[in-house]
Amino acid sequence: MNASSSSVMEPTVGVLGGMGPLAGATLALRIVELTRAARDQEHIAVVLVNDPHVPDRSAARTEGGQSPLPAMLRGVETLVSAGVDCVVVPCNTAHLWFDQLQAACPKPILHIVDSVIHDLRRQGVSGGEIGVLGTPATLRLGLYQDRLAASGYQALIPGQDEIQSLLVPAIAAVKANRIEDAYPLVVQAIESLERRGARAIVLGCTELPLAVPHDRRPGLGIVLTDSIDALALQAIEWVGRRIEACGV
Repeated sequence: MNASSSSVMEPTVGVLGGMGPLAGATLALRIVELTRAARDQEHIAVVLVNDPHVPDRSAARTEGGQSPLPAMLRGVETLVSAGVDCVVVPCNTAHLWFDQLQAACPKPILHIVDSVIHDLRRQGVSGGEIGVLGTPATLRLGLYQDRLAASGYQALIPGQDEIQSLLVPAIAAVKANRIEDAYPLVVQAIESLERRGARAIVLGCTELPLAVPHDRRPGLGIVLTDSIDALALQAIEWVGRRIEACGV
């Protein structure tokens, strides 16, 4: 990113967070950390709405729980009113309502799965079997499977027993700020998919990257694509393209 001396405002990224709160705050942080900047003015303007009262997305889709859509639409409206130029949603399961959100939003919403696919290619994984970890709703309803297949990948999904015994408690631990409790559970899930032939692993719930700190990832010996970082990088690239196209 390069700062411009122009009086034209550079693009602002809106973060629809709160699902969970740590994931939203971390995405805003990672946009800062991953931006190439030497001073304040070279960073990207970010507006974060981090509302933790959005109803549970998995419960809405798998247990007939309250729909999160009205709360998410209110958050989108708040971001648009604040003047954002694009929106990112650091919750994979929330993307099961992506079409409704985009239909109600006059600004582009960057899709988290497309961001992950872009990140796989960035890391040199252009095809093959990809392990996907996520919430029960994300995995059951195929959020990743179809988009991965359309891009030349084959999704490997944990068994139902692994979802319930490893992923559900790991995600719950992160939401309760018990990061260390989540780590061994996620590692077991990663290793299981690797044994089944996965070339890379998608941390496809935004709590899961928080469970596997960056400094512990090299020791796992497999490519990981972090849906928080993938979305942050996609937002940074979108802003760069917008600046270039507009001549800001």
